[in-house]
Amino acid sequence: MSSIAIPAPRTSTWAALPVVLAGTFMVVLDFFIVNVAMPSMQAELHASTGAIEWVVAGYGLTFATLLITAGRLGDQLGRRRMFSAGLLLFTVASLACGLSTSPEMLIAARAFQGAAAALLSTNVLSIIGVTYTGPDRLKALSIYGTVLGLAAVGGQLIGGALVEAAGWRSIFLINVPIGIVALLVTPQLVPESRGDRRARIDLAGTALVTVALVDIVLPLVEGRQHGWPLWTWLCLGAAPVALAAFALHQRRLHARGGAPLLDPTLFRDRGFSAGLLTQLAFWSGQASFFLVFALYLQQGRGLGALQAGLVFTILAVSYMAASVKATALTTTLGRGAPAVGALTLAAGHVTLAATVAAGGSIAALVPALLLIGAGMGMVITPLTTTVLAGVPPEHAGAASGALSTMQQVGNAIGVAITGIIFFGAAKHGVPHAFELSLIQLAAVCTAAAALTRLLPRRSAG
Repeated sequence: MSSIAIPAPRTSTWAALPVVLAGTFMVVLDFFIVNVAMPSMQAELHASTGAIEWVVAGYGLTFATLLITAGRLGDQLGRRRMFSAGLLLFTVASLACGLSTSPEMLIAARAFQGAAAALLSTNVLSIIGVTYTGPDRLKALSIYGTVLGLAAVGGQLIGGALVEAAGWRSIFLINVPIGIVALLVTPQLVPESRGDRRARIDLAGTALVTVALVDIVLPLVEGRQHGWPLWTWLCLGAAPVALAAFALHQRRLHARGGAPLLDPTLFRDRGFSAGLLTQLAFWSGQASFFLVFALYLQQGRGLGALQAGLVFTILAVSYMAASVKATALTTTLGRGAPAVGALTLAAGHVTLAATVAAGGSIAALVPALLLIGAGMGMVITPLTTTVLAGVPPEHAGAASGALSTMQQVGNAIGVAITGIIFFGAAKHGVPHAFELSLIQLAAVCTAAAALTRLLPRRSAG
C-alpha cells in the first residue's frame, strides 16, 4: 500500500524521530519494567505464580493480536492520528495499572495497556517507513532498534529505582506525565500520512489469529498449576487448526481484492518469511529471561529491587557497546551479524547457568552477563534492519506490523514456556529452576542462529 503524505508543520523530519521513539521506549519499557517489581506486586496483591505470568504474557498477547489491525487503522485514518490515540490510551491504561487493587484488575489493565501499545507502536514503524528513505531510513531503523533494546535492558534498573523509591505502582504512574508531554508535541513535530487505498479492516482475520494465540498461551500459562486438564490439550490441539484457517482466510481475501491482515505476497520472499521465524525464535527468549533472572536475583539471592536493577546494568553496558557497532557489523557480515549475536547470547546463557551452579558472589555473574548483553545488541538492530530494509515502501506498514507481531508473540509464548520450566522446578530451589531455564533459553538462541541462514545475505541499503 503506497502512502499519501499530509502537509505537516515546517520542521525537520528528524524532529519527529525522538517523539515517536519516546512512545516506543515507553511501550517496550513497560513490558520489561515489571520484572523487578514482581515480588512486591505478588506480596501486596496476594497473586499466584500464574497471575505473575499473566501480568507479562497478557500484555504481550493483546499487543500481538492487535498490531496488524492497528497498522491498518493507521493506513486508513492517519498514522499520526492513530499514534496519538494509542499514546492517549496507553497513558490511561498505565494509570489504571498503577491504581489496581487486585491481581485480576492489574491483569485486565495490562491487557488494555497492551492493546494501546499495539496502536501506538505499529504506527511508529509505519511513520518511520514513510518518513525516511534510502540511507536515512536505515539510520532511523538502526536508532529504533537501539532504543528498543535499551528500553528492554534499562527497564530493570529504572524499575528497581522506582520500586525502591515509591513502590511498584510508580512503574506505571511514571508513564502519565511522559505520555501527556508526548501528546502535546506530536501534532507539531510528527508528519501525518495515510495509505491511498481504503479497505475494510479484516475483523475475521483478527478474530482467527486471536483465537490461535489464546489457544497457545492460555494452556501454557495455566496448565502447570491446574495439573494439565483435558481443556489445555484441546486448546493446544485447536491452535494449528485456527492458524491454518487464518492462513486460508488471508489467501482468499487477497484473491478477492480485499485487504488481509498479512499480505500473502510478502511471503513470496523467503527472506521475509525467514525473518519472521527468526524474530519469533529470538524474542521467545527475551522477556522470559528477564522475568526469571529478576526472580532469581530477588528470590534466589535475596536482593532488593534496586540492587537487582543495578545487576541488570551490566547487561545494559555491553548491550550499548554492541549496538554501537551493530550497523557496521551488519554491513560487513549481513545475515551473519544476527547469527553471531544469537550464538553469543546462547554462550552467555550456558556460562550463566554454569556460574549459578557453581555458586559464589554476584560479581561472578559479570562475565556471563556481559556476553548476554553483547549478544542482544548484535541481534536486535541487525535483525530488524536486515528484514525491513529490503521491503518496498508500499509494504512498509504490513511488514512492520508482521515483524512487531512476531516479537510480541515470541515474548508471550516464551514467558509461558519458560514459566513451565522455572515454576515447575522452583520447588527444588530457585537457583536450580533458573539453571534449567537458562539451558532452555540457550537452545532457543541456537535455533534463532540457525534460522538466520535463511535470511538475505546482505541487507538493502
